Amino acid sequence: MAQKNSANGRRAGGYLEVAPGVEIYYEDQGEGSSLVLVPGWTFTTKVFDHQFAEYSKSHRVISFDPRSQGRSTVTLEGNNYATQAADLAKLMDHLDLEDPVLVGWSTGSTATWHYVRDQGTSGLGGHVSVDMPPIGMSCDKNTWMEGSIEELAGFYQGVQTKEGHRGVIIWYADNVMIEQDMSPELIEWVVEQSLCTPPLMAAALLADACFGNYEPEAEKVDADVPSLFVVATHWGETAKPYLAKHCPNSRVEVFGGHMMFWEYPDQFNGILSEFLATTG
Repeated sequence: MAQKNSANGRRAGGYLEVAPGVEIYYEDQGEGSSLVLVPGWTFTTKVFDHQFAEYSKSHRVISFDPRSQGRSTVTLEGNNYATQAADLAKLMDHLDLEDPVLVGWSTGSTATWHYVRDQGTSGLGGHVSVDMPPIGMSCDKNTWMEGSIEELAGFYQGVQTKEGHRGVIIWYADNVMIEQDMSPELIEWVVEQSLCTPPLMAAALLADACFGNYEPEAEKVDADVPSLFVVATHWGETAKPYLAKHCPNSRVEVFGGHMMFWEYPDQFNGILSEFLATTG
């Protein structure tokens, strides 16, 4: 069990064995209704520093490094979102969470939607998807999707080596994730997180996300529990009509880049706070 506080004020972490020889690192801070933050492809709890700082004052905030990411065990087994969702379920059971609101950033939403596929929506307080379409790829260019086959194939080829992975993540951070100028310190911070996942595992997770289709799960969430989509500006024109058709009950907010919750925490946290007020 993770300690709620640490002597130096930093978040204290814990480890949960989710399979023989496989531990996931998690953080659990604050008291109150539960907010579970799920990081995206190859990233860690560190991307949610602003949300921990804000919401641990009023909520129990939980996040974790998925297997083969960050401080969790690097393993050849289970580098897919079905297993990530199963690990999430084990963590939630371990922490005895009641009616948590799930917040998935990027492919973290793939994990939360797969959780819904396996577990349903019973017992969830709400669901937030941060800049992730339910469909990885499609031949319909009018569909909100992660990318075309050509685009995603290029991304996949790029992460086959550590050097390629570094180049891909620097390009993606500078062009998609973050709108501000990328300082050397910021590049190092982003790369440090992502490169904890070796190329083989990074490529497996990427391929699984690219071929996924979670439209039925997004529609189920929309019908059953309070739902919010926060979408980056570059996807707004495609995402809004798609969500109006498939998730008409969900709130949709469009601003910033792929990491708008980190880059513009005040605006993002204001939107999230308004949403959380509807889940109680």
